[in-house]
Parts: sequence; C-alpha cells; structure tokens
Amino acid sequence: MKVTRGMIAPELRRTGWMMRLLLRPSTPAAFRRLNRLSRLMLKGRKPKDLQASETWITRRDGGPLRLVIYRPLQQAGSPLPAMLWAHGGGYLMGVPEQDTATYRRLIAARACVIVAPDYRLGSEAPYPAALDDCYDALLWLKQHAAELGVRDDQIAVGGMSAGGGLTAGLTLYARDRGDVQIAFQMPLYPMIDDRMCTPSSTDNDAPVWDSVACEVAWRVYLGDLHGKDVPAYAAAARATDYRGLPPTCTFVGDLEPFRDETMEYVQQLQAADVPVAFELYSGAYHGFDVVAPKARISRQATAFFIHWFAFAVQNYFAPQRAQDRAAGA
Repeated sequence: MKVTRGMIAPELRRTGWMMRLLLRPSTPAAFRRLNRLSRLMLKGRKPKDLQASETWITRRDGGPLRLVIYRPLQQAGSPLPAMLWAHGGGYLMGVPEQDTATYRRLIAARACVIVAPDYRLGSEAPYPAALDDCYDALLWLKQHAAELGVRDDQIAVGGMSAGGGLTAGLTLYARDRGDVQIAFQMPLYPMIDDRMCTPSSTDNDAPVWDSVACEVAWRVYLGDLHGKDVPAYAAAARATDYRGLPPTCTFVGDLEPFRDETMEYVQQLQAADVPVAFELYSGAYHGFDVVAPKARISRQATAFFIHWFAFAVQNYFAPQRAQDRAAGA
C-alpha cells in the first residue's frame, strides 16, 4: 500500500513526513542504534506526578528481570486494579519508561497500579524470551497482589504496537495455561501477523513504521522460526480459537501496516463472543497518537481507549481460581 501525502490527515502530515525522514529503521543495526538511544534517554526516568519504583525478579531461566511499577501519588486504602503494560518498539527496541504519558492518563482515569516489564528484546534473545518475561511478570503480579495493593480479580494487560502483540499473545498463553485469569486487555494497534500478506502490510511506505521495518523486526524477533510454522503466542493472528479471551479494546489507523490484521483480529474475537471496542482512524499512520499527541485525531483516539479503560474497570472482573491463589501464596 503506497501512502501519499494527500492520504494522511492534514494535522498529521507535517509530523508524519518528519518522522519519515528521521525514523526509518531498515536494518537490525539501525534498530540497535535507536534502542541504545532510547535507553540512554529514558531508562530510569521517574515522573514527578506518579509514584514510580523498580524491582527485580528472577526469570524462569534464572536471569534478572527489571519491573517498573507506577501508582498514584495518593493511594486510597482499598485495593486498586492492576495493569501489566508491555512497551512497543517492534520487539527490538524500547524501555518501559517510554510510555509514561499513557500511564499518567490511565491512572488519572481510574486509579490503578501499572507493572511494566523491561522484557528482553529480539536482538538479545528471540521469541519466546519476551513472552516468557512478560508472563513471568504477570505471574509475579498475581502472586504479589496483596503487597502491591491491587485486586487479584482485576488484572489487565495492555500495550501498543509490539506491546500490543505481546498483549494478544499473552492473553492466549494465559488462557491456555489457566494459572492466571485476565480481566480485560488493551492490545492497541498490535503487531500480530508475521506473514505480512494483507493489503495494508504489503509494500506499505507510511511514516513511522512501514513494511521494510516490519519485515526486519519479525525476522529478528522470530529468529529460526521466521518463515516457518510460527506459534500463535508469537503472532496472535495465527490463532484458530479465540474463545475465552478477555474483553478487548483496540484501535488502528487506516494507513498503517497493521490495519488489516487488527481488523481481522477484532472480527475473530467478535465471532468468538468476546466483547470488543474498536475504532478505525482515517488518515492515520502507525503510532500517530504518540508522535502527534496534540492533533485532534490523536486526542480522539486517546479519549477512546481511556474512556474504555474506565468502563472496563467498572464492569470487567476475573476472579483467580482458589487453587491458583494457593499456588501463588
């Protein structure tokens, strides 16, 4: 899909074309450079308007995993909902601190605790390392709910882009394993189909994220699995059974590579009787809400998922099973 300037929403054009010039990772080395820059600029930064702390847990392979935990400055006495949040970056770059603006909006909408794992990137270790790290963090969150001051019947998962892909894979994995119950999920414009065979993902040259970057990212993230029978936990669009997944909110721009796979994912969830809130934004490229947050269309998209989050906190619960509480105690 060739994307011309005229196809982009007017308020997104200037930022989009600037990003097209500045941010076009087309090789693994380019991803590594961008990742080094993002970690240098963002890792360890703590917002003044939120409580932010770090803890380290032990991964299933024995290595250390950093978690960044965000909560309101003033926490009420009653337990809060919890959100495990996976950052984006094509599975190859990024840090939890990059999504502080989103954490701030979620916590302002409904007081909650956000646990953001600094999962291993594909350049360090290919799939399933990132999924394993996120799942280990999810289990830790469930097992430490009481000391974190969160409700263990209202644990959610969310993320943008590759973080959305990890969210979708994580909910499939959690459903199939059955040892943690997820109340709802927010896989926003998720990266979930490695096959890249849809009209929107074929020869897409939109700003921020295009088909070239997508191909490189999938190749590195999947490693030896690339081009083979990839499991649905790595690429959720490959799933054949969406029954029993938690209520879902997502949105996507109509110019980006992930448009068609997101829309197909929504249709599959709806066919499986999963409650879904979905919006498609015309003239929008990948990550438009992040790179141009003041644009009207970006504010609309942000208001959409924040409003749904507040609704989900009011309406969606998933009690942990008694045997799981005992196992995690």
